[in-house]
Amino acid sequence: MSSAQPPHVVLGVSGGIAAYKACELLRLFTESGHDVTVVPTAAALKFVGAVTWEALSGKPVSSDVFSQVPGVQHVRLGREADLVVVAPATADLLAKAAHGFADDLLTSTLLTATCPIIFVPAMHTEMWEHAATQHNVETLRSRGSIVMEPAYGRLTGVDTGLGRLPEPVQILEFAGNVLRSTAVRPDPEFEADSALAAAGWRGSVRHDLSGRRVVISAGGTREPFDPVRFLGNRSSGKQGFALAAAAVARNADVCLVAANVSLPTPYGVSERVDVTTTEELRRAVTVHADSAHAVVMAAAPADFRPATVLDHKIKKDPDHPAPTIDLVENPDILAELVATRDRRPLEQILVGFAAETGDARGSVLEHARDKLAHKGCDLLVVNDVSGGRVFGADDNQAVILGRHGFEREFARGSKADLAHAIWDEVSSLWVTR
Repeated sequence: MSSAQPPHVVLGVSGGIAAYKACELLRLFTESGHDVTVVPTAAALKFVGAVTWEALSGKPVSSDVFSQVPGVQHVRLGREADLVVVAPATADLLAKAAHGFADDLLTSTLLTATCPIIFVPAMHTEMWEHAATQHNVETLRSRGSIVMEPAYGRLTGVDTGLGRLPEPVQILEFAGNVLRSTAVRPDPEFEADSALAAAGWRGSVRHDLSGRRVVISAGGTREPFDPVRFLGNRSSGKQGFALAAAAVARNADVCLVAANVSLPTPYGVSERVDVTTTEELRRAVTVHADSAHAVVMAAAPADFRPATVLDHKIKKDPDHPAPTIDLVENPDILAELVATRDRRPLEQILVGFAAETGDARGSVLEHARDKLAHKGCDLLVVNDVSGGRVFGADDNQAVILGRHGFEREFARGSKADLAHAIWDEVSSLWVTR
């Protein structure tokens, strides 16, 4: 896909009450630059009419294979799509897809698609939890399709439970990460026992983190010296949260340790632990690292903390000079993880981050190479933060260093793209070990 060509998304809509939410999803896709073709089922058109879909997408809409016959639409749509998203996906639609039915345009498109397919279920709790539905979900996942977990909340009528359609913005963000994770597709003729297969490629969907549990820290710690003031830093947590979202899209089990981050939890993260201080971050990461295949320390822990924390607010006093704050060093969490790695049951990859500025003693990269040698982690992601760059921004520029001399420069781009670049390198380390 060239940068000038927008991603082509097929938005399938099946016949559930949540079909009205797909209108918002369609708007989000188109406003973010995607070329969207809507393919509703006949049942979906009873909830939202074709005129609405056509007005929002700017394209004709049909649900059967007998429309636009000369263009062989039921084959062309699947072949030309970069992504297929079915939202909502009803229990009936999941059953048809799992068993290979092709009785309308949407199910036929699902059989011809060579791109990633995301199903977004929405149904009553009993239907979602039924053994037949769960079997169908597992069948689809085993074939490489992605089935998002439904949300918990208000359903049709007065019911509340598991089965609600995730919010459209969550679906959009998840879909964007799937597109990024499949931006470089393997040769379709690669051997089943090749390195790409070992890395988790199934068709054109990358599942290289399948079966992996990863721990990601994000944000910046705060060290209080009285009830209202603290020492901290400018880390927003955006890069760590982007890493978590990317890992979910690549099928990882994700634990996210967030230090003072107000961002919403990325869809699909299995566990979020909120912490404040460096010591709290240390305890949380250490506990969860025992069951992790990879730990990515994207958080910015404070290097120092006040030696004494007062229980009252420090007040200005014209008769006395400003108080002096004595500092002590905080523990080096990444160095501790490296030092204790051999005691943990899993072969573990450790990734650190370095926010650096150049000075009289050396450049950003020189300081980073020294830090990598000192820390001993597998990868170190280096940010030049001179002048406050990177903090709070949606984009990033970095160099990824490997402990055996590997260096990869990441030109300025989105933090989501950098997240996938980092997971690419982690995945490569697993393949070569």
